[in-house]
Amino acid sequence: MIEDPADAARDAFAERVVVSYPADLSEWGRFQVEKPSFRAFLRKTRDTAEAGDVWEEFVGVGCCGNTLDVPLRVENVEGGSRIVDDTEIEYDVREACGIQGSWRVQSKGGPSS
Repeated sequence: MIEDPADAARDAFAERVVVSYPADLSEWGRFQVEKPSFRAFLRKTRDTAEAGDVWEEFVGVGCCGNTLDVPLRVENVEGGSRIVDDTEIEYDVREACGIQGSWRVQSKGGPSS
């Protein structure tokens, strides 16, 4: 049986995945997504990655209980598409998207949506 090249690429593991977050993500939000534990979380919760995928990820709960969800976009995948424990997760910054992620997220004057 001859293996389809598309199947082989899908089954191969991703050596490196570049994921971007919006430029207007707060310093606190950047600290959260760039932690080794968050990278490990992505490796455990995502089976595959392809350029253009967008992952809406919960980043954390602030001191007042409000949440911050961040749209992470896959910019580049080296190797196959399957994410494994050894897949390197790297970050890049893309254009702002109006995320409103700062201490305002946790304040009365913050976003209501």
